[in-house]
Amino acid sequence: MRTSIPVSSLYPLLGLSASAFLFNTSEFMPIGLLLDISQSFGMSPGHTGIMITLYAWFVGFLSLPLMLATCRMAPKRLLLFTMALFVIGQAGSGLAVNFPMLVAFRIVVACAHSIFWAIVGPLATQIVPRGHQPFALSMVATGTSIAMILGLPLGRLIGLALGWRMTFLFLSFVSLLDMAYLWRIFPVLTQGAPFTLHDLPGLLRNPIVMGVSFLALLYAGSYFTVYSYIEPFLETVAHFSAQGITWTLVFLGVCGIGGSAVFSRFYEARRQPVFYFELGALLAVMVLFLPAASFRPTMLLCCMVFGMIFTMFGTTMQAELIRGCPQAAAPVAMAIYSGIFNVGIASGTWLGGHLVSRDLLSYIGFAGAVLAVGATLVALCFYVPKIKAGSGQP
Repeated sequence: MRTSIPVSSLYPLLGLSASAFLFNTSEFMPIGLLLDISQSFGMSPGHTGIMITLYAWFVGFLSLPLMLATCRMAPKRLLLFTMALFVIGQAGSGLAVNFPMLVAFRIVVACAHSIFWAIVGPLATQIVPRGHQPFALSMVATGTSIAMILGLPLGRLIGLALGWRMTFLFLSFVSLLDMAYLWRIFPVLTQGAPFTLHDLPGLLRNPIVMGVSFLALLYAGSYFTVYSYIEPFLETVAHFSAQGITWTLVFLGVCGIGGSAVFSRFYEARRQPVFYFELGALLAVMVLFLPAASFRPTMLLCCMVFGMIFTMFGTTMQAELIRGCPQAAAPVAMAIYSGIFNVGIASGTWLGGHLVSRDLLSYIGFAGAVLAVGATLVALCFYVPKIKAGSGQP
């Protein structure tokens, strides 16, 4: 039986969960502010939207180099440095006098994002007693899910009331408070032997890192082929009202919190069934997305499962990397995962946009299903056999 988590571990976990909320809110917040930003700089939304694409690509390609450059820093110092970079990027975005300056500070935020998602999982699992690692990861995932429910609407409300600049400045201020909290409460962790560039080839040959990377690319690509365009799909194909769409997206986020709870409860004892459920449920949702649109309850059910499995998959992949890599290599492995995951996001968004531009919005689920089949094949033909051969466990 697992012991309860001590307060000395729970308080830092709350700080990391709050940070996850802030980082995820920041990543997608410009989507809701795009029109206001465009009008402010006298640009079209299509041209302004490049900052969202650039953000994803910079995170994708900077995650590994930045982690290699900073991995010798002490864990707490690196966390505070990352938060400081995030605060500066948000403040600069709010004070930007032109669009290139805004893009430049969004890239600063992307750099902080790259480092944060490489270290937050390993840090969360290091500050809890043995046996509580799944709970620690689920706490971080809960911050992500709450961002999906409250973060974007809150940012939009501030933007409508006070202007888009105040949204960035408010996020910078709250992040500064979280940084001060982490400085005060987060423990000093032992660093151990630092990861070096000479260790990278061996890490890249690790079957867990290879398998998780391919799975992340295909799973994220599949998910965001649909998720990036779920609002127009619900409006145009499923014929939801504006209020119905809002509540559906809220339920999707709430189910993300449920997914983190399911992961925390079952992953340690039911590792393989949880993994197969995430893959099978994604494929089922993708195939059923268009047929389900003809009946509102089935469409709502698809969206709820959609939100749950995404959170479960993200936390599962982090747990797999932490389980399968040495402690010193875990942040670098997580940087590889985070980078490839963001490439998957950008690729899925591009694929969905390609279909939408050709009036094929109804079929985004089937396109996502093709990538979901690819993820399932990678799991069945490569990842699971390698894990069984290497450890004797599923």
